[in-house]
Amino acid sequence: MSDQWNLELIYPSLSDWETDFKTAEKDILSYESLKGTFHTKEGLLQYAKIQRTCSERISKLYTYAMMAYDLNQKDTAAYQNYQRIYSLYNAWMVQTSFIEPELISIGKETVFQLLDEEKELSVLRYRMDQLFRNQTHYLDAKSEGLMANYNEALGKFNQLYDQLAVADNTSSQISLSDGSVLEVNESNFQYYLEQLSNQEDRKKVFEAIYLFYEKHKNTFAGIYSGILASEMAVVKNRGYGSILESHLDRNAIPVEVVMSLIETAKTHAEPLKEYYALRKSFFHLEHLHTYDRFLKFATSQRKYSYQEAKEMVLDACRILGDDYYQHAQKVLEDGRVSVYASDGKRTGAYSTSLYQEGAFILLNHNDNLESAFTIAHEAGHSIHSLYANEHQPLETADYEIFVAEIASTFNEQLFLDYRMSHSEDKTEKIVLLQQAIDNIVATFYRQTLFADFEYQAHRLAEQNEPITAQALEAIMEQLYLDYYGIDLKTEPYKNNVWAYIPHFFHTPFYVYQYATSFAASMAIYEKVKNQEKGALEQYLSMLSKGGSDYPVNLVLQGGVDLRKPEPFLAVVHRLQELLDELKKLLQ
Repeated sequence: MSDQWNLELIYPSLSDWETDFKTAEKDILSYESLKGTFHTKEGLLQYAKIQRTCSERISKLYTYAMMAYDLNQKDTAAYQNYQRIYSLYNAWMVQTSFIEPELISIGKETVFQLLDEEKELSVLRYRMDQLFRNQTHYLDAKSEGLMANYNEALGKFNQLYDQLAVADNTSSQISLSDGSVLEVNESNFQYYLEQLSNQEDRKKVFEAIYLFYEKHKNTFAGIYSGILASEMAVVKNRGYGSILESHLDRNAIPVEVVMSLIETAKTHAEPLKEYYALRKSFFHLEHLHTYDRFLKFATSQRKYSYQEAKEMVLDACRILGDDYYQHAQKVLEDGRVSVYASDGKRTGAYSTSLYQEGAFILLNHNDNLESAFTIAHEAGHSIHSLYANEHQPLETADYEIFVAEIASTFNEQLFLDYRMSHSEDKTEKIVLLQQAIDNIVATFYRQTLFADFEYQAHRLAEQNEPITAQALEAIMEQLYLDYYGIDLKTEPYKNNVWAYIPHFFHTPFYVYQYATSFAASMAIYEKVKNQEKGALEQYLSMLSKGGSDYPVNLVLQGGVDLRKPEPFLAVVHRLQELLDELKKLLQ
């Protein structure tokens, strides 16, 4: 079994990547010939051809460089290639910056008339609908060019964050109460927090990780301030009402969806606080801290090796039929998964895909149950990508994050039920119930808390308030009281968790989608599980539609209306049900 990516599935060698890179540099110059032609059918056809070629090639170049860098972020050569393709991508944005203003100047009626006249242009319809729906936020061609010129410079804030949080972050050694020594890093610290029974030892593990963010909190705050300043520049230049609106508007996601999520989760946090009170009582803790949240109600010596966990995930997928099962097999083939942690490797997990070359998964497998669930989660993303790529043209295959997390969390619920149904052991059922509860806590409540943090931090920027470490700490302290009932003032360093979350720095207003998707996937999964007529076909159809419609519409086609609070309240009620069941087993 291979436990590493086979990058040759993308390019046979680095020299082939170099050759394609040079071709792409020439390709992006082709757009110059399109100026003044978009009012003609021939001009649009040529644009569609050039755009497809550049999109496919640059995505391939970017993904290869990103994956090579993520395998070892201390590899300077890999970093340089990643920088090169990042610069090329920004050059591509500059070269194409005239297109949208020109299309807008021609007008929606004329453009759509041309699309209706030529079948080959139908692949552009959804993108054009997005463009004209947002046309009031586009600038003239010269101004768009100026905006594009700043993309690379503003993107340096993201790179600064990575260099500080990953490349400059090293493992730490700590001495435990029994005299043993541990090497603690970003990949293994959660495992130790699960295993160590002594609270002081858990505190040492926690501090080994978060002390780094405490020491560098002012630098992290400075980086974040720069990101928020660049966000505000976009808001002002494009005429949005807020930073949140600027992120939601492109995909027609109502601001009310996010605000309803935050309001519902924050005002219905009673089951969450009840769960933490149970933890405090069960583990006989005088004070419950965040580093106590990984303790298990039932202990098991069982390890979930990657191979065993992979087979379990595949077996769980059988219930959805042969086609889904075969897709699951494909995404977990050798060469498509980077399995274990290593020095310099990016932390966490993700799935990425290419239109022709398929999907790839990054893991940092720890042989624990959560790692097994991570396989199910990322496989869900990859399966979604395969269905979309098979049924959509390149132009509408890529789907938005708002929809993406439905497939991943759907797979987690599938895996949970599989394990519950295959176990007759009370201890394992307790373990699985805790896993289900912790999934809701981590995916629904915690991500909503983070979305709440982003909303409040961005409001500071909108009100011209200084973005300091102290201001960000204060927001986080209040949120932990509101959601968890935990006072972070008794827990040094944790109030800097904002610096630990890369999404805040790379993809603002991303994390709320974990919570909305979780609510949607739970509703869809219940329909499929209960064998409602057409539910499975409806779900697979939604996956196959990729990014061919607005996200809220796609979810609605899956049977869930996220514009209403009911899906969020259903998650709250589900948590209460699981908590009641857990309490019975613990008696």
